This record gives sequence, C-alpha cells and structure tokens, in this order.
Amino acid sequence: MATVSEWVSGLRPRTLPNSIVPVAVGSALAFALDGFVWWKALLALVVSMALQVGVNFANDYSDGVKGTDTEERTGPTRLTASGLAAPERVLAAALGSFAFAGLVGLVLVATTSWWLLLVGVAAIAAAWYYTGGRTPYGYRGLGEVSVFVFFGVVAVVGTVFVQLESAPWQAWVASVPVGLLSCSVLVINNLRDIPTDTEAGKVTLAVRLGETGTRRVFAGMIVASFVFALALLPLSWWVPLVLLSAPLAVPPLRRVLGGQVGRDLVLGLGETGKLQMAFGVLFSLALALGSLG
Repeated sequence: MATVSEWVSGLRPRTLPNSIVPVAVGSALAFALDGFVWWKALLALVVSMALQVGVNFANDYSDGVKGTDTEERTGPTRLTASGLAAPERVLAAALGSFAFAGLVGLVLVATTSWWLLLVGVAAIAAAWYYTGGRTPYGYRGLGEVSVFVFFGVVAVVGTVFVQLESAPWQAWVASVPVGLLSCSVLVINNLRDIPTDTEAGKVTLAVRLGETGTRRVFAGMIVASFVFALALLPLSWWVPLVLLSAPLAVPPLRRVLGGQVGRDLVLGLGETGKLQMAFGVLFSLALALGSLG
C-alpha cells in the first residue's frame, strides 16, 4: 500500500504552478480593472488546483493500466504502474478530485453565468481524455494544445470573467504567456520521456518532433512567454518586472539546449516550475500595480 508521501509524489506537486499561476494572473488583472472579488478568486483557485490533481491521478491511472508507464521511466512516483496502489484507488482519487472541482465550480456557475457549466464539463472531459478512453488525444501529439487552452486561455480568461462578468482583451493577451509556460512544463516532461513513450507507442508532440525539434520548441516557448507579457505594457508600465525572473530560465534552457536527458531533465522540470511560479508572481504583481497608473 502506498504511503502518504508516495501519494503526494503521485499527485505531482511540481505541476501545481500550472493551476496556481493562471488564477493569480487573472485575479491580478481583475484587480487592475477594478473588479476583484476575493472569494471568487479563491474558489477559482480551488477549482483549478483540484482539476490539476485530478488530471495527474487520471494520467497515472490511464497510463498505468495501458502499460505506457514503466519502471524505466524517471520522474515522480507512478502509483498504478509501480503497483504501489490499486488502479481502482488511483481512479477514485482522480474522480474524487474532478467531483470536488465540479462542486466548487457550481458555486461560481450559480453566481456568475450558467453557461460556464459547459466550460467546466469541457475542462473535466479534456482532463480525462488526455490519456483516458480508447483514443486519448495525449497519445496523438495534442497534449500541448489542451494545456495551452485550459491552463492558459480558459483559466486566465475564466478567472477574470467570474469576477468582472466580462472578458476584456487584456485577459486574452495575458493568457498567452501563462499558457506558453504551462506548455513548456509538459514539453520538457515529454522530452525526457521520448525513449519510453516511443517504445510504448505513445505519440506525444515530442515524439513527433524528435529531440532536436522539441528542444527548440521548449526554448521558443520560454522566450515567447516574455515577449507576450511585455505586450501588456499599455495596461501597466510595471510589466517589465517579469524580466526579473529571466535568470531562472537559464538553468532549464542550458539543460535542454545542452542535450541533457533522463534524470537531468527531471531537475530541469523542477527548474521550469520555479520559473513559471516566479514569472507568475511578478506578472501578477505588475498587472495589479497597473491600477496605480
């Protein structure tokens, strides 16, 4: 039976910035636009984190029962594939996380707009079918598209919408760098797994592009995230603060562009998460300060 620490490792805490950053950025933007509602921001954060945990456990379960996770893979604990936890327990953890996200999300739906229910259903479906079902889209190189849409555009714009009840252009622009950084986390993760994914028949974007192409895409996403953030200078002259996080991009970029593999990329994954969090904090602060003129 898996220990508490193994369950914590299995939920992949290094991926949690994917769910925290977009809500922080969206809430900061709502504040700058004079529409911040603290309790809605908090509920949005709970929903986002629950969905992230749910998708992580769902991936653990689906990859484990399909046999695409093996003991040769490096990275966080894989509860199903390693036999540390029964598949049905991991599935229950995934479904429980989705259900909790749905219940909390219903409060936002009821107090904002009922059509948001469709967005929530789409988000849960995307989380499940990433590696679940007969034809998971994550096995066809579409994982990055989903991450950009749901942990970038939907999360940022949705956070702004539930507070302002509108979706101004600034929210759409702000969602781009957030989505790109979320994608970069998945890209470096899949770069690490190219050998085992290829052997298992899991055709991720990294497998399609090959190592060289994937390394270039990773670097491009990091650079583009800073470029798109600076596009919000008309909203806040504080936006260049995000450049203070640029030094944190150097270690993962060196690993990726330097050709490192395996466990070295596990370290790079953690470094990318730190960059994502620092970028998110600085970007959120810059947007919030924009309200000062």
